[in-house]
Amino acid sequence: MPPVPPTARRPIQRELRPTLVLGNALDHYDTWPAPTVIVSDGAYGVSGFPGDPPTPDGLVDWYAPHVDAWSRRALPSTTLWFWGTEIGWATVHALLMRNGWAYRSCHIWDKGIAHVAGNANTRTLRKFPMVTEVCAQYVREVHLDSAGVSMPMKAWLRREWERSGLPIGLTNEACGVKNAATRKYFTRCHLWYYPPAEAFERLVAFANARGRPEGRPYFSVDGKRSLTGEEWAGMRSKFHCEVGVTNVWHEPAVRGAERFKAEARALHGNQKPVKLLDRIIRASSDPGDVVWEPFGGLCTTAVAAFAVGRRCYSAEIATQYHALAKERLARCTPPPPLAATRPASGDETQADVTAA
Repeated sequence: MPPVPPTARRPIQRELRPTLVLGNALDHYDTWPAPTVIVSDGAYGVSGFPGDPPTPDGLVDWYAPHVDAWSRRALPSTTLWFWGTEIGWATVHALLMRNGWAYRSCHIWDKGIAHVAGNANTRTLRKFPMVTEVCAQYVREVHLDSAGVSMPMKAWLRREWERSGLPIGLTNEACGVKNAATRKYFTRCHLWYYPPAEAFERLVAFANARGRPEGRPYFSVDGKRSLTGEEWAGMRSKFHCEVGVTNVWHEPAVRGAERFKAEARALHGNQKPVKLLDRIIRASSDPGDVVWEPFGGLCTTAVAAFAVGRRCYSAEIATQYHALAKERLARCTPPPPLAATRPASGDETQADVTAA
């Protein structure tokens, strides 16, 4: 059973600079607060950096210890964004699924024709020029206990109501709706709707008041108390979709002032645009949430996270990239203060963060 986020609320710390460590993220996962977002931009299987396997065949072994740590530390609400080539991602997909990551969507970064500018030798490559990368979205496959049986959330919700001995039709009365509960929240088909916190709390109160006394408490994962609406809401990954944004991202490769260069040479072979990292961070988190960047590079994820009030924890193993990223983060302007509160994640141990 996943950890249940507590109901306590804490002020958002909007001015906390990202934490950046020099070294392997595997040595730091257990010291970082549990993440709401993980942005993975590691090995591609193209010999892109020392230690990157020469082919995708070596990616499963490369990622296995990281995926194990992500799965162990993730919250029920954690979203993983996995960057790679199409064949690299496809190679790692089964590993992620085995470790409880549910595939949500594949996003295509279209860098545009200027990315190759006619320089690809197609006679030698024997294929059309590549101007894309993929970023796959995964969420946690959450299972909950019902009377000692572990099951997916959809089945758990129905099982808990059935345990009460009440007819399914009464779920509409419990929620104060005409038929939305039976048609959406308790449907057996694939078009299942996740009950919002308010509806969940009404279901809990109704079942505990009118259900079989011997089965109480209902909608509980420990047999001692029912989940709160806030805890129920924390069992699902966050997602905010801007109008007009699709899974195809037309964005030029990084150029100009954003690109890190030494004279005319790019210092990092695969620097991501801040705009794309900003998009996925805002889509899957709220201000104050924790973001992990296990393969920092130039720490574009940390830059984007800091700008929108998220707390980022980054690791970079290469001394040169670490130095550049540290300098880059030191120049970042803090976001404006925001007077708000948010649910505590349940696994946050640091009240103050500074760049290392």
